[in-house]
Amino acid sequence: MNSRTAERPVEIVMIEDDEGHARLIEKNIRRAGVNNPIMPFKNGTDGITYLFGADGSGLASKGKPLLVLLDLNLPDMTGIEILGRIKSNEHMKRVPVVVLTTTDDAIEIQRCYDLGCNVYITKPVNYENFANAIRQLGLFFSVIQVPSPE
Repeated sequence: MNSRTAERPVEIVMIEDDEGHARLIEKNIRRAGVNNPIMPFKNGTDGITYLFGADGSGLASKGKPLLVLLDLNLPDMTGIEILGRIKSNEHMKRVPVVVLTTTDDAIEIQRCYDLGCNVYITKPVNYENFANAIRQLGLFFSVIQVPSPE
């Protein structure tokens, strides 16, 4: 990704409970030439704790260039809840959030955009189509600009 703060690369925080999807996502992002650090989390609780810190304030992420790759269907909370928390937090609201999920319901898509998601992608069911979509996402990651942290 192009944006760097004090030569720190943008970190991708991936919140995805399906280990197979997580491996496929990382592998195909790498194939697209994106070498940014990826922090994987299998549930929303761990992802939220990492992003917001132990005190829940969001200060833990202040000054860190981040991008969140978020599944909506998690075992402990919904991605909608996580998205809402990120976009309503003064320290996190500018962090780009890419929703990557199997849900293609129009109401859910609208809700995510209303809450401030930056990109909504439906995971294709077919393996090869899914791999191709993630490679294209990796190419997208290689050219997007991420806002500088506060």
